[in-house]
Amino acid sequence: MLGAPSRSENIASALRWACEVEVRAPKPGNVSVAASGHGMTASDFLASAAAVAAPLAQPGASVGERILGAVESTRSVVSCNTNLGIILLAAPLAHAALAAASARDLRPRVEGALSELSIADADLAYRAIRIANPGGLGSAARHDVREAPEATLLAAMREAWQRDSIARQYATGFWDVFEHGAPLFRSCTRRWGSEEWGAVAVYLDFLVRFPDSHIARKSGQPAAEQVSREAGAFAHALQQTDEPEQIAAQMLEWDSRLKQQGHNPGTSADLTVASLLTVRLQDLLEQELTDRAPANGARGNSTGDRSRTLSTTL
Repeated sequence: MLGAPSRSENIASALRWACEVEVRAPKPGNVSVAASGHGMTASDFLASAAAVAAPLAQPGASVGERILGAVESTRSVVSCNTNLGIILLAAPLAHAALAAASARDLRPRVEGALSELSIADADLAYRAIRIANPGGLGSAARHDVREAPEATLLAAMREAWQRDSIARQYATGFWDVFEHGAPLFRSCTRRWGSEEWGAVAVYLDFLVRFPDSHIARKSGQPAAEQVSREAGAFAHALQQTDEPEQIAAQMLEWDSRLKQQGHNPGTSADLTVASLLTVRLQDLLEQELTDRAPANGARGNSTGDRSRTLSTTL
């Protein structure tokens, strides 16, 4: 008889789930099952999700090793950059989850993992970024990824946090993910009974909250700010309805316009995956605590629907 999955295996499953839900969600301007675009299809992202799960969840690896391993694995299945932002965000989360004692311990463990990042982690991450070769990658006077790093990965991210939303998560201990993205996904999924529409709500929230870094790099800050303003109306309409499908047609029209203009809110999609992954990891850790309760007499907090969902998907 096969034993229960290890924590590493469950984290890998959580990574695949988060990526797959995000691809199924009809996110305007971004690639989804509903609409391809920017020279990529949903199958590219699904293949990438399967490729990165094991490297990111590898026991004993450093954050930098997770990042490089996941990018190299991605390049073995697709020839384009489908997930660099996802990898940069998921690596510290997976690293922390492997060591966390409980759901509440996840956030402190993330902060600890970030504080322990080394120059070696930066070197590995820089190599990964060069392999992924993201669109709009420019040069920088300090911490240029084309040069050998002279500071830790956290120091480099802190330098860029005001212009890049992924760097902002490193600099702030994933504050936006834990305080906004994850709770919003939970509430919207409960409200609508749909993981996909919950993901859309998170995506639009991030797009309104921060002009998308990917659009800014490729098309300039004014274009990113314009897309952010347009997202506000859709985010408001989504929160006002109990049937999200009622605004699906309008969002698909906006999706088409964004793609015609070459605007891909890729960073907002990356932050969405990180938020979904955070929810799943918290549930995984809480479920483990609950499963141990009969043996040690402890009781974890009930997670209700979250535990039932976890048991059917991990």
